[in-house]
Amino acid sequence: MRCIIKFTKRNNRVMGEVMSGDSKKGVVDLLTLGITRILESRPGVTDVKFVEKEPAERHVILSWELRHCCILPEDLRDFYLTTDGFQLTWSARFDGQPVPLGSMVINSVCALSPLCESPLYSLPSAPTLADLDSESDSEGVESQPVKPHFDSQSRIFELDACNGNGKVCLVYRNVKPRLVAQQCEVWFLDRALYWHFLTESFTAYYRLMVTHLGLPEWQYRFTKHGPSPQTKQWSCLYRPITSSCDPHTDQGEPFLNKLDPNRAFRGKAKLPTPKKKIATQSTGAQRGRNVGASTAKK
Repeated sequence: MRCIIKFTKRNNRVMGEVMSGDSKKGVVDLLTLGITRILESRPGVTDVKFVEKEPAERHVILSWELRHCCILPEDLRDFYLTTDGFQLTWSARFDGQPVPLGSMVINSVCALSPLCESPLYSLPSAPTLADLDSESDSEGVESQPVKPHFDSQSRIFELDACNGNGKVCLVYRNVKPRLVAQQCEVWFLDRALYWHFLTESFTAYYRLMVTHLGLPEWQYRFTKHGPSPQTKQWSCLYRPITSSCDPHTDQGEPFLNKLDPNRAFRGKAKLPTPKKKIATQSTGAQRGRNVGASTAKK
């Protein structure tokens, strides 16, 4: 499935589509790329909930940009002018009970706050996030951009808290004091405080989030560690709608359940029984040897 997304603010409609007045469900389908209907058709999926939000006011976006000295990218600004945030959750029925599983979240403009440290580390002589910058830079990959800094060289804002499994952040790198930052990217900060590049634009990240169905820890597919075994099990049951290959599978093949029940549960083959002809020939040969031996004695 290949998704092409473009957010445009045009009379509170998504992607400029012309819809009738009673097509509220159509707006939801366009905003979610129809993922709600896809999830509801999957076996075992229940409690698919999409929280509808009003568009953000333009002055709220301008106030955020002035306060943080950053310009939101055009696609993210158009997204907020369409809906002030995004929240879609779904559960899986396990042993007869619904278990919360999928979660897709984009923070609202007001919740798009800078990444900050815990008050526990504000004590004198306490270590700070900036102390990790040298270690982070030493583990950079040539094919990826330079990793963000926790100090004043980068301005980092939280898009999604990932239910405690890390943080998806909007990152402005190589910024200058008192200068407006304009170029940004989307990065993933794992629980070990290592940075992992995700996408160059918000639209590309939105596509990844939707096509991965919001499965737990799906962002770890783009790290060198890969997802946890439990996440892989969920991926087997609820296959993400991705056309690209998983970089953590062998030989570049997509992560698929290759179990063949016909071969795995086939009964053991019976050993072939010896043919009677072979037994008859051996018996005749033995008789010939016995007759020869008796003739020699005579």
